[in-house]
Formats: sequence, C-alpha cells, structure tokens
Amino acid sequence: MPRGRYALHDPYDHTPLGEEHFQCAPGPTGWRYVSRTTDPAGRHTGSVDLTLDALGRPLRLELRTADWQVRGGVLDGVTWVRTDPSGEHAREGNAPARAFTGASPAFLVAVARLLRPAPGEPAARVRLVAFTPPVLAPRTLDQTWALRGSEAHPTDSGPLVVDHYRVGDPETGEEHSVHIAGDVVLAAPGVELEDLDSPPSALT
Repeated sequence: MPRGRYALHDPYDHTPLGEEHFQCAPGPTGWRYVSRTTDPAGRHTGSVDLTLDALGRPLRLELRTADWQVRGGVLDGVTWVRTDPSGEHAREGNAPARAFTGASPAFLVAVARLLRPAPGEPAARVRLVAFTPPVLAPRTLDQTWALRGSEAHPTDSGPLVVDHYRVGDPETGEEHSVHIAGDVVLAAPGVELEDLDSPPSALT
C-alpha cells in the first residue's frame, strides 16, 4: 500500500498550491485512493476518496473542500451530488461521461486504468466530468490519451515500469506528458512526486 506526498503547483507559472498526502492500494473491487490536501502554509484544504472497479470505472467518489463536497459514481453515465456542508444547496447532476477528473493525481491513474491504451494505438478519446477546487463546480470535457511507450528502471525491489502517456485537449489542441508507474504518478503538469514510502502497486 503505497503512501506518499505530491507537491502541487500551477502548471503555467509554477506557483505552489500545496501538497496532497495520499495512500492507495488494489482491493477486492479494484483500486482505492484516499488523500488529504494542504495549502502552502500546511493548512488542511480538502480530501479525496476514490474507488474504482476492476474495469477502472469510478464506483465511488467523494471530494471535499472547505465549503463544498461532491459524491458520485457510475450510473447512466456518471451521476453526482454537489452540496455545501449544511446540505441546503444540494444539487444532483448527471452526464453521459465515462469517469471523473480533477486536480488530484488520482484521476490521472484512474483514466489511464479505464482506457488502458496500447503502444502504437491511435489516441483514445474520453468524455469526463471535472471537479476543480475550491468550489467543485462540474464541467464536462473531452481528453485524448495515447501511450507513447514504457520503460523499465532498475530499483532495489526490482524493475519499475514507467508508462509515458500523451494527454490532449481536443478543444484547444494542447498536449502534455504524464508519467505513471503502477498506481503512482511520477510526473505531470502541476504535479511532482515528493515522497513515497514503498513501491507502486501494479494494476492488472
């Protein structure tokens, strides 16, 4: 069960946004990721709890910030409830999308797990619903994912296979690289792995 810490920053000007302290592991249903986020001063800002099934679909998602929370899962596409802590402003939503995305590196692992592109295949296009802190307002968007290659790196506990994905925005034409080893993001725009206490788990 890897435990670690991601440093988060603005992908354009590199302004520090805080840290995400996480743990994740394969389980009976598929994979689970839990984390808490802090701002640059170390103050708690939110949490992520994501469970995938064996096919990479989001069985359960719970996101929290100081003023909002979202709970969602796969149902007629994806369905969610967004509310304030009191429940007074609860709103249910649904979209013909395949999964969720957002600021957490967990979503990069989740989408890669869902699509499982093979090297040399054309980029796969996927529709997602994004929830971005601090207000977690839903936004439907498309991404393209292509696996550019995999490279094995020797470590004390055996070879570490790193997959290099190219992720694109069909609306703007922008593309960026994402490097994932097992269930841990090694590098992505706005994300740097700062600490990891055990090797990533392999997701079969």
